[in-house]
Amino acid sequence: MNDRVRGTEAAAICRRANAKYLFLFVFWFALLALTFSAGCNQKDKAVDMYIDAVILTEMQQDELAVRKLNSAVKADKNFAQAYSLLGQIYQQLAYYEKSAASYEKATEFNPLSFTDYFNLGRVYSLMKKFALAVKAYSKACEIRPDSLDAHVSAAETYVQLQDYDSALIYGKRAVQIDPNNSDMQKLVGDIYQTKENHEGAIAAYKRSLEIDSNNLDVMTSLAVAYLKTERNEAAKELLLSVVDIEPENNTAYKHLGYSYLLLGDFEKSLESYKRAIEIAGNDWDAHRGLGVAYILSGKKDDDTVDEELRGKAVMHWQRSLEIKPDQPSRERLLKYIELYDK
Repeated sequence: MNDRVRGTEAAAICRRANAKYLFLFVFWFALLALTFSAGCNQKDKAVDMYIDAVILTEMQQDELAVRKLNSAVKADKNFAQAYSLLGQIYQQLAYYEKSAASYEKATEFNPLSFTDYFNLGRVYSLMKKFALAVKAYSKACEIRPDSLDAHVSAAETYVQLQDYDSALIYGKRAVQIDPNNSDMQKLVGDIYQTKENHEGAIAAYKRSLEIDSNNLDVMTSLAVAYLKTERNEAAKELLLSVVDIEPENNTAYKHLGYSYLLLGDFEKSLESYKRAIEIAGNDWDAHRGLGVAYILSGKKDDDTVDEELRGKAVMHWQRSLEIKPDQPSRERLLKYIELYDK
């Protein structure tokens, strides 16, 4: 799904959520307009155009609504609600630059608007302007400290910025807001894992599984954390459970191959890596692991390697590089290919 589609869907959701408030604003502004003196004629016109725009959006006449709203903000340059609605419509139409500019204006004139800051964060995220997105999400969190969505969005955006300390702060707050949300526990576990705090990750993944015991993604993530802490047998058992439930799980088979490798069971390691590649032939990491398994399984007492298995290892390493030329430790792999390709 591309950014334009995601943005359209997000805007539609936001639009539905706020629809019930639009007519409240209409009536409020209409009543307010009655109290203005003749000297406030421009503001009266702005309110009238805003009301027209609300009606046009309900009729799905977005382009006409935009014209009305642009006229409204010309008549009243401080009209926060008009800028807010402009932001929503531009977001719906996937005009993200214009949407962001409108939400910025809305927050300028209404600095306590949670909805506008949150939507501004969404739009900047869709534009991949993550530094601006996280600034907006953080402000939304300040305005509404108990908003789960705002804290999760802030945490995920900080991850995009590779600011894992800040991501963890917002992720932990999200868990406090909803401690029974398995996905939030996994998010915290993922952040801990990225920070190489494997014990923290294990604790978070276990809490996630206490809430949702059949979550295969969490089970796999926990197994990886076990592998990072040399709990290879526990990782193997967990991954066997995953592939038993989901036999087409390429990721689980790949990690299972690695766990068998660490346990010294090279035959089962080969089987697992081969199965991972059967499921997803372009998994560069599985090809790389399979090459290692071939070398270790082909080792002889005199420390030489069986020629046939050596050739298979080189073939899979070369395939791994074809799939992902810029993979981590590329130079080391090239040295292994040179060493064993004789």
